[in-house]
Amino acid sequence: MKGIKDRLGAVRAEMAAVNLDAFLIPRADEYLGEYVPEHNERLRWISGFTGSAGVVIVLKEHAVIFVDGRYTIQVQRQVPAKLFDFHHLIEKPPLKWLSKTLEQGARVGFDSRLHPYSFYKSASALLASSNMELVEVDSNPIDNQWIDRPSPEPRLAILLGEEFSGEHSSSKRQRIGTIIEDSGSDVALITQLDSIAWLLNIRGSDVPHLPVLLGFAILNKNGEMTFFTDARKIPNDLHQHVGEGVAIQDESKVVEALRSLGNESMKVLADEATVNAFSVLRCIEYGCEIIAGKDPVLVPKAQKNSTELAGMRNCHLRDGSAVSRYLAWIEREVSAGNLHDEGTLADKLESFRRELSHIHDLSFDTISAAGANGAMCHYHHTNGTPAKLEMHSLYLVDSGGQYSDGTTDVTRTVAIGEPSDEHRHMFTLVLKGHIALATCVFPIGTTGVQLDVLARQFLWQEGLDYDHGTGHGVGSFLSVHEGPIRIGKASVPMAELLPGMVLSNEPGYYKEDCYGIRCENLMIVVARGDSMLAFETITFAPFDLRLVDMDLMTQAEISWLDQYHIDVREKLSPMLKGDDLQWLERSTRVI
Repeated sequence: MKGIKDRLGAVRAEMAAVNLDAFLIPRADEYLGEYVPEHNERLRWISGFTGSAGVVIVLKEHAVIFVDGRYTIQVQRQVPAKLFDFHHLIEKPPLKWLSKTLEQGARVGFDSRLHPYSFYKSASALLASSNMELVEVDSNPIDNQWIDRPSPEPRLAILLGEEFSGEHSSSKRQRIGTIIEDSGSDVALITQLDSIAWLLNIRGSDVPHLPVLLGFAILNKNGEMTFFTDARKIPNDLHQHVGEGVAIQDESKVVEALRSLGNESMKVLADEATVNAFSVLRCIEYGCEIIAGKDPVLVPKAQKNSTELAGMRNCHLRDGSAVSRYLAWIEREVSAGNLHDEGTLADKLESFRRELSHIHDLSFDTISAAGANGAMCHYHHTNGTPAKLEMHSLYLVDSGGQYSDGTTDVTRTVAIGEPSDEHRHMFTLVLKGHIALATCVFPIGTTGVQLDVLARQFLWQEGLDYDHGTGHGVGSFLSVHEGPIRIGKASVPMAELLPGMVLSNEPGYYKEDCYGIRCENLMIVVARGDSMLAFETITFAPFDLRLVDMDLMTQAEISWLDQYHIDVREKLSPMLKGDDLQWLERSTRVI
């Protein structure tokens, strides 16, 4: 706590030097992605909070941290309550809170590199309506005070061949260039790291579990592209790999390049939700015309081609064999009286995955949650002392892998010993929602908000719910949380679901201090006739039949579960043997 107190004091001293009444610190870094490399974990440095979403506001006398429903328990365990107040990110939006808390004339500082331009526009307007000013700082006080800040190591990028990508980089750049031209723009700012990686058919290791290189790109409507990054990471044969029209420059040259765009009076396409405010403000300052529009890579990247879809299906089969071996191992260990801790369990699952072909990394930190820890949706066992399994409880494991041919994400909830009637009742409600979503047929033009109720309906009927989305997009050897699609409540506008998109199906239920339940598979959006769409499930691993309450299941739901387990057995049996194969046969029996 003393360390955090000193850090807050140092930041406040810098705020005072430039006459700021508040300073905003988001989780995001200058690349505005979900995952942040170690040297950009500014929110963690100032607060101790390790979650993937949150905002800290440092004021002259105290500080506030805002997190969403996934982290309401975790934030209280990690962040000192004597130094911070806690608020819900959605129920009490930070800027609205700030506009009601500060006095008129207040100056609110922010680092424009760490916020999207859309935030800048809305925040400026909201604060101005309360006679307050949003102030762009010249340097971030955290960067100035973070004396022992880690230095990133340059690691060589991977050149992803067409046997995995299915399309040459030059073809992709030309295709996206046409979209840029159709928008009336000359160039586009491509700032999402996975968009850059997809365009160039390269992968990296600059960000934990996200196979990308840090950098910034400008794509011309003619398909020519400049990638601003650390040249030490670029393989010598990159230009042979990507073809003509790709230049590599140091990231320090970005401002100079933006100034050049202004000197040429360029029309610049910018996704105001994903491009940082700094870049757009500089473009405007230097004389560019900003054309607001979506990142032109988002939808083409999300609609996987036939090569990528084949890879996703194949890697999910291999991944399912590892998950099944793991679940079989847990059952044998529990039967033998070996109740391991969450860390040991996560490491064991990773060891099974590491034996698979084309494996590069996990797709996120494994959520290995025993008993009450399962009630924290994004729990991580390294945040404290890993808990041990306990008899007659539940264990939730949410995990995935990054493979050359795809990305996986799967959650299973299993009984440790004999489950209670409540465990079985709640698991079955969640499973029924999972099945309802997996089996739905819907018209072209549908978005995820229209499907979300299918997964929640059985919980809602009992006055219950879960405080997270039902589904998220998944990349192909890219981000496990890929835009622009999702399934959830309508907190933000959603993109329509299109054939070839991959997303998760993961309803859950969480009883604080008791247990958590989640059932997650990945699905491909597929055409069903001329005007309808449906889902193809591509994750294969048994659900724990001990947790299914047959009295709550309809015949159609039982038939789906039986057929799913038949498919699991047929697809995974060739990859398992001995005790693991026997476990699979028992676990996929027809009920």
